[in-house]
Amino acid sequence: MALFPFRKKAAPAAAPVGQAAQLEAFLKGYSIEVMPRTAEKVSDFRAILPTGTRVYVAHIEGTPIEDMVATAKRIGDEGFAVMPHFPARIIKDKATLVDWVARYKDVGVRQGLILAGGVPQPVGDFSTSMQLLESGAFDGFDRLHVAGHPEGNKDIDADGSDRMVMEAARWKSAFAERTDAQMAMATQFCFDARPVIDWVKRLDSEGIKLPVHIGVAGPAKLQTLIKFAIACGVGPSLKVLQKRALDVSKLLTPYEPTEFLAELAAHKAANPNFGIEQVHFFPLGGIKTNAEWVTANGGASGKPACAA
Repeated sequence: MALFPFRKKAAPAAAPVGQAAQLEAFLKGYSIEVMPRTAEKVSDFRAILPTGTRVYVAHIEGTPIEDMVATAKRIGDEGFAVMPHFPARIIKDKATLVDWVARYKDVGVRQGLILAGGVPQPVGDFSTSMQLLESGAFDGFDRLHVAGHPEGNKDIDADGSDRMVMEAARWKSAFAERTDAQMAMATQFCFDARPVIDWVKRLDSEGIKLPVHIGVAGPAKLQTLIKFAIACGVGPSLKVLQKRALDVSKLLTPYEPTEFLAELAAHKAANPNFGIEQVHFFPLGGIKTNAEWVTANGGASGKPACAA
């Protein structure tokens, strides 16, 4: 039996006219994440994504590098910027890392998301994203993104603080200042705008200058979001989902990120120097569903390449 009942999926609701321009500007240049198995379900990314969209390819433990590279090549051949994950804890040694980078370069990839990875124990020599960055293996890449945690990360700070997370952010910001690569901080998804706004302001006050690409959960059933939020360690903003579950009128319809993004977009419009540079979508309810929502709500920013 399903945890929550849901009606048949309706077409994505468009944003109110008053916030449409702000939301369109905020969604410009958004990125989205796929895995090889989810990418296989999309016959042509040009039919759902805007021209030039950055597509992250998530590398889950156990996925053969051959599948990752084949997916990167296919998406790149369709005209999109490809950014594969490099999770430190599933990479055996520097030779393996150099091999992966070379394989990606052979198919035109010049971008990477460098992160520790979600496995509890490293399989080899690497355990942190900083070790990967220091390895020198990414020479020739022109863009490197790192992970950000607006609500902390208990895998890093077991005491519930964000001391180690912030120390790592300062290190990555300093690294960005001494490298030729363009860098940004792609974050975990959140559901509450106010803690995100406060966190981005704090980064600025701490002298951390990395642009933020804010993680956003795409449209999905509520129980799907709660499952992913718990698994990924999303903290304070999980309360937003719990509150939604108590509202019968909202319980019967899939979650959409309209309110969350509208609040961030309004803040960005009022504060142009605010540190969020782009939006990064986690399509937890499916990439097509996510892309359709952006098309319905993003104006020119959501127009698919085939419709241009």
